[in-house]
Amino acid sequence: MLDAHHFEHIYADTRIKCPECSDERKNKRAKTLAVTLQGERCLYYCHHCHIAGKVDKKPPLQKLAQVRAISVPKTFDTAPLHLFLQERHVDLSVLDKFPIISGNKYFSDRGEVASIGFVYGDKEAVKWRSVEGKSFTQDGAARSLWMIENVPDKPETMLIAEGELDAISWASSGVQNCVSVPNGAPAKISAKRVSPEEDVKFHYVWDAREKIEQCNKIILATDYDKAGVALQEELARRIGRAKCYYVEYPSDCKDANDVLVKHGAEYLKKLADEAKPMPLEGVYAASEYETEINTLYEDGVLSGVSTGISTLDALFKVVPSQLTIVTGIPGSGKSEFIDMLMVNLAKRESWKFAVASFENPPALHIAKLCEKYIEKPFFKGNTERMNEKEKEAATEWVANHFLFLEQRSGDNATIDSILDRAKQAVMRLGVRGLVIDPYNYIAQSSGVENEHIGINEMLTRLVNFARANDVHIWFIAHPAKMMTNADGSTPVPKGMNISGSASFFAKADIGLTVHLDSDKNVQIHCWKCRFKWVGQTGCVPLDYDIPTGIYSDIEYPEFDIEPSATQSKGFGETDDDWDF
Repeated sequence: MLDAHHFEHIYADTRIKCPECSDERKNKRAKTLAVTLQGERCLYYCHHCHIAGKVDKKPPLQKLAQVRAISVPKTFDTAPLHLFLQERHVDLSVLDKFPIISGNKYFSDRGEVASIGFVYGDKEAVKWRSVEGKSFTQDGAARSLWMIENVPDKPETMLIAEGELDAISWASSGVQNCVSVPNGAPAKISAKRVSPEEDVKFHYVWDAREKIEQCNKIILATDYDKAGVALQEELARRIGRAKCYYVEYPSDCKDANDVLVKHGAEYLKKLADEAKPMPLEGVYAASEYETEINTLYEDGVLSGVSTGISTLDALFKVVPSQLTIVTGIPGSGKSEFIDMLMVNLAKRESWKFAVASFENPPALHIAKLCEKYIEKPFFKGNTERMNEKEKEAATEWVANHFLFLEQRSGDNATIDSILDRAKQAVMRLGVRGLVIDPYNYIAQSSGVENEHIGINEMLTRLVNFARANDVHIWFIAHPAKMMTNADGSTPVPKGMNISGSASFFAKADIGLTVHLDSDKNVQIHCWKCRFKWVGQTGCVPLDYDIPTGIYSDIEYPEFDIEPSATQSKGFGETDDDWDF
C-alpha cells in the first residue's frame, strides 16, 4: 500500500464507490474513490478513507465499474433461427462467425414468443428480437460494438452497421469485419443531428478506439432515414471524417437487409465496394449537400442555442462549428464568463466540454464550475456554502460534462497537442465545446518566425477543427496594453486590439469582450458577428455574483427591452463605436 499523501491531489478521470468504506458509510452510493489514468498506471485515492495505490496495467475505463455477467444458453432449437435468417436471405454459413441463439423470450408488449438473440462479448449481454414483428429486449447491458472482438488488429477496413441483422447481411454478401452499434439509431435528433442528451450512448466508440485508430477505412452503413443519417454524422464526427465512408442505398431500400432481399448479395457487396468518402475537402456537386439543403428547407436557418441569459441571447446565441474569440483586460472576468456559458449549456442542452485552461488548476476549476452548478459557494465564507451532498452531486455532474486537457508532461502546449487531445475528447465524451484559455500559453509552431503568420495559421487550424468536428470553440486572448482615457478609465478592447495579429478579428465568427466599466459593472461587448441569424454587434450589461461567480440579467425598466427581441444596436451603441 502506498502513502495516501502521494495521491490525494490527483484529478479523477472518473469516480466510483470505494470497495473499502462504501458499505460502512451512511451514504453507500457515494463515489469517493477517484481513479485516474497516468501513462501505463491507474492511480486511485479515496477522499473518505484515504486508501490509495496504483495498478500498473492500464484497464479500460468502462471496466472500473463491475458488470454483471449473464447466462447464455449453450443449447437451443436452431430451426427458428435458420428459418428467420433464410426468410431474410442471409447465408447460414455466417453462423460460424456470429454468436446468434434462439428460444422463447418474454416481451412486455407480446408475452412469451419465439425469438432470436444476438450475444455480446463474453456474457456481456444478449439482445433479443421477436421472430414475428419487431419487439426488442435484452439480458444484461450491450455497451460495445457487436463483434468488435472478432475484428483483427490493424484491419484495413471495418464496416459499422446500425443493427445486428444488417451486420450479418453485409457479412453474408462477403464484406469483412462487420460490426454493429449496440443501441441502434439515436432516439432524439435535431436538424438531423444527435441530441447531446444521447452522447452517453456512444461510449462504444471510445472503447473500440485502438482498432478504429488502426483502421484505414471505416464504412458507415446506417439506415437511410433521419435517425440513421444523424447516427452516421455523429460516428463520423467522433471517429474522424477523413477515414469514414458512407453507403448509398437504392431508392427502394432503407437498410442492408432490404437490399439483400430485393437485390441480392452481389449487389449489396458492390455498395460496400463503392462506398463514398465523407465530405471533407475539395470540390463537390450540389447534390452532395442534399441533407443540409433539406434541413434548411424543413427547419430554416439554425439560430443556435440559448446562452442561458436572456439579455445576452438578444446579442448572440451559440452555434456548433463556429469560433468565438474572447478578449478583455486582465481581471475583467473572461474565464468566469466562459465558465458560466459552459455550465448553462451543459445544464440546458446537455453539452459536453473539453477545457484547456492554463491559468486554472483543474481542481480549482472544478470547484468554480460546481459553484455555478449548485449556485452556492464551494469555499467557506460569509454566505452559506454547499453541503457535502451538494458537493458530491456537483462534482459528479462536472465529471459527466467536462474533460480537462492538462499538460502534465511539462512540455510547452502547442496547437497540435491541444487539438490532438481535443479530438480524443470528441471520441470519448462527444464534446460539443472546446475552450482554450488563454492564447499566450501556446508555443508557436517551429519554423514560423513571423508571429502574425503563426497566429493566422493557428486560427485557421481552429476554424477547420470546429467545422470538421462540429464543436464550438471559445479562444481567449489578451489585448495589447491599453492606453487609459483622460478620465483614467480603460477603453473597451476589441478584435483589432488583441496582441499579435489582426487575424483574431478576421477569423472570428463571434468576437466578444468582457469588460468592467469605471464603476466595476460587467459589460459584454459583441464586436463581430459573422452571421446575422446568430446575433449582432452591441453591448449588454450583466449582474455578477462574487460568491458564486454567476452572471445573470440586469433589469433596466427605462430601456423596456424584450429579452428575445432583435435589436440593431445594444444599449445605445452606434456605428461609430464599432468602426475599425
